[in-house]
Amino acid sequence: ALGLPFLCSSAVLDELTEEPTDRVARLAPAQSHGWRLYADFLRDAGHTRVAVAAEPGAYWASGARVLRERLAPHGGSVTTLDARALSPGAVCEELVEHGVGALLLLVGIPEPAAALVRAVRRDRRLAGVLLGAPAGQPEFAGWSDLLGDEGAGVPFLRYLPERLGPRGLRVEAALREHLGTAPSFVAFEGHDTITVLAEALRSHGTDRARLAASWARVAVDGTRGPITFSRVPGIGVRQWAWAPVQVVDRDPARPDRFRVLRSF
Repeated sequence: ALGLPFLCSSAVLDELTEEPTDRVARLAPAQSHGWRLYADFLRDAGHTRVAVAAEPGAYWASGARVLRERLAPHGGSVTTLDARALSPGAVCEELVEHGVGALLLLVGIPEPAAALVRAVRRDRRLAGVLLGAPAGQPEFAGWSDLLGDEGAGVPFLRYLPERLGPRGLRVEAALREHLGTAPSFVAFEGHDTITVLAEALRSHGTDRARLAASWARVAVDGTRGPITFSRVPGIGVRQWAWAPVQVVDRDPARPDRFRVLRSF
C-alpha cells in the first residue's frame, strides 16, 4: 500500500505476496524449488513412503503438498500426522502401522521437534526410519545442544554452494571471528541482502519507484555467487533464480560437523 520496495532475505513461500508486484524481490529459493529437490533426494535414497509430522500453518501445508506432488508420479506417498494432536509416542505407533521409511519434521524447535526426534531414535521398531527436516532446523547450534548425538543424521536444506568463492570466504572468516563459531546459511542470506540493498541505493537513490524498478537491473557479486533478479513462472515477485541448494546433515561421527549429502 505504501509502495515501499522490499527485499526478502529468507521467507520461501511461493505466494510471498497476494498478487504479483514489482516492489518485492527475493533472495531465498522459493519453497517449490528447494523442497522438490529435497523430494528428489529422498526418492534417490529409496524413500518413497514418507510421513510428515506437521503443525498447522501455510508454510508446513505448502511444503507437504510440494513433497506429495513430487513423489506421487514415482509411486511415492506422503502421510500427514498432526503433531499437535498426536503425542510423540502416538506418532511412533503411526509410523509402525503405515510402514514408512522416512519421517519429516514439519514442526518448530525446540518443541515438538526435539521430543519427536528422541521418541523415534529410542523406538527399536523404527531403527531404519530416516528423520528429515527440510526447513533447516538442525542447522542451528541449539539443535545440537538439545539433542546431542540423537540430532545427527537428520538431512535438511541449506542454501550454500559446495565451495565458497573469494567474497564468501572473506565473509565467512569475518563472521566466524565475530560469532565464535561457523556462520549458518542464514548469515550469508543476511549479508547478501545488505550487499544488494547497498548497491541498489548507491546506483538508484532512495526514490521508491526508481528503487523498485532497479530490481530487474541489479547485478552484484554475492557471498554465494552472482545475484540477479528475474521473473519466474508462478512466482509473483522478482526472484534470484536460484541460490545454490544443498541437502546436509550433522555427521553421526561428529555432530558438530556437517556432511553435504547432495548439491544442486
